[in-house]
Amino acid sequence: MCEDGNVIGNELSNVIDNVSINSEYCKDVEQSIRKKFRKTIWCKFTKAINEYDLVKEGDCIAVCISGGKDSMLMAKLFQELKLHNKFDFTVKFLVMDPGYNKVNRALIEENAGKLNVPIEIFQSDIFDSVFNIEKSPCYICARMRRGHLYAFARELGCNKIALGHHYDDVIETILMGMLYGAQIQTMMPKLHSTNFEGMELIRPMYLIREDDIKAWRDYNGLTFLQCACKFTENCADCESEENISKRIETKNIIAALKKTNPFVESNIFRSVENVNLDTVVAYKSKGVKHSFLDTYDDV
Repeated sequence: MCEDGNVIGNELSNVIDNVSINSEYCKDVEQSIRKKFRKTIWCKFTKAINEYDLVKEGDCIAVCISGGKDSMLMAKLFQELKLHNKFDFTVKFLVMDPGYNKVNRALIEENAGKLNVPIEIFQSDIFDSVFNIEKSPCYICARMRRGHLYAFARELGCNKIALGHHYDDVIETILMGMLYGAQIQTMMPKLHSTNFEGMELIRPMYLIREDDIKAWRDYNGLTFLQCACKFTENCADCESEENISKRIETKNIIAALKKTNPFVESNIFRSVENVNLDTVVAYKSKGVKHSFLDTYDDV
């Protein structure tokens, strides 16, 4: 009995020690957001919140965590926002498990514990559902995951879901649309859901650079998932090989242009804020195509 008691006592002591270590570590991580990365991360996060009116009083926001660096940082930023915001809103930290292997699932749970993020995990079988689909499995998977997130967030009483797309995602999407899709479009900072009435998608990391997210991760010695997809577990993002190569090519194009034009990234970003319809041959609005000829003779 005494030996058993000692074992239990030692285990309890280890648990308390681990909690204490995690608590101190989490404080350091939060301090880094407030101090070292205040200008590059925190201020840009709050600027996006204010500039695009992403968070309103009474909102219940599902912060969607994939396990990667972007979404985990977003979770910490929302916790910080809760501490300082002047009006009341609710945040729930949502993890959808579409069929992660045990190692990836454990890493997400470990990081959430280390960072003191109270995640809610719900299970789905999306990976299994799309595994044998030959045509556009990544597109279908992404659509299904988005739908599951909306549905579960609504069950929790949320009216918004927050995703961790950042500034680099935005400018790469703009350029990829032009080069590969023959269209000018952007990744919007917020969207009304077309399938879930009353729900919105918001992107509060919209103005934060990916290099700054990586710097925060490395400064705090954190390791996150790269990709947990069954198709491309070793890739940087859960996309098809074709889309990955297109995104990498686009990154390289931007990097090459930046060597001679240091403002190229901000120019790409701002280009979709300065569209001059008087010089556009045609455009689409709500699915309807409009031509410059429609009003050409209206003088």
